[in-house]
Amino acid sequence: MEMMIDFPGGARVDAHFGPYTVMTDQPPAGGGKGEAPTPFSLFLASMGTCVGIYVLGFCQQRNLPTHGIRILQRVHRSMFTGMVEKIDFEIQVPPSFPERYHEALVRSAQLCAVKKHLETPPAFEITTRVAEPA
Repeated sequence: MEMMIDFPGGARVDAHFGPYTVMTDQPPAGGGKGEAPTPFSLFLASMGTCVGIYVLGFCQQRNLPTHGIRILQRVHRSMFTGMVEKIDFEIQVPPSFPERYHEALVRSAQLCAVKKHLETPPAFEITTRVAEPA
């Protein structure tokens, strides 16, 4: 997959891929207008939505209703480094959700591809090249 990242103004940094554009911005305190999520917020949201797609798929495969199901994501940071040390996902189900599926729902959520990539992170390579004139 290839993405084109550009700078449309201010502190905005956008990613374009396929037919999509993902916009990011910084809060006013960081020099932006706060018109879009920060890149790091999108990173965290990608984990929560990834867990969500596996929960949704689990329910859909079993014809279980998803109404009333939600996932609460909590991010815990180190007080020394500010880095994320732990992320909790709490799958909240309505009382009518069959208890026999609770553990299987957790196992399904653990299949999240974003989580798996963090467990075995990719290598990063950053280079510079002079671009062709547009």
